[in-house]
Amino acid sequence: MSSNIPFHETLDLTLCGNMGRVHRLCREAVTLAVEPLGLTQSRWTAMIHLHHLPLGATQQALATSLGIEMPSLTRTIKQLEQQNLVIRQVDEHDKRSKKLYFTEEGIKLLEHLKELTSDIKQRLYAGLSTEQLDGMAHSLVQMEENARRCIASLSGDK
Repeated sequence: MSSNIPFHETLDLTLCGNMGRVHRLCREAVTLAVEPLGLTQSRWTAMIHLHHLPLGATQQALATSLGIEMPSLTRTIKQLEQQNLVIRQVDEHDKRSKKLYFTEEGIKLLEHLKELTSDIKQRLYAGLSTEQLDGMAHSLVQMEENARRCIASLSGDK
């Protein structure tokens, strides 16, 4: 009698554990590629997330997007300011809030960053078909939705 164990159950880590490991390796590949730009992992990820948020996003919106606390983000933003890549401006409608904008230099560096990450992405996707990548993307979106529902039910947020 042969056992028909699904492939994902044969992995040495859980499927989620393997996704975490692959994520760390992919992040490390990008970090090494952008190191010559003077960007650390925290800086390039903040720049990429800020780029995907609406113009003039708040620091809190960026922290939420990154999944980190404000104190951790504040240091990174200060470093990006020191590199003249972003500026903070007090929100005219809420003086407690600060909005983030790329400087001209930041926009130029962001374009270079996007080129480098695009190259790394192509290298990471080598050997995978569009169908495989699309299937993986759909699966990840579904798993994220499932995880959010699971967290909400476990934390009492209905």
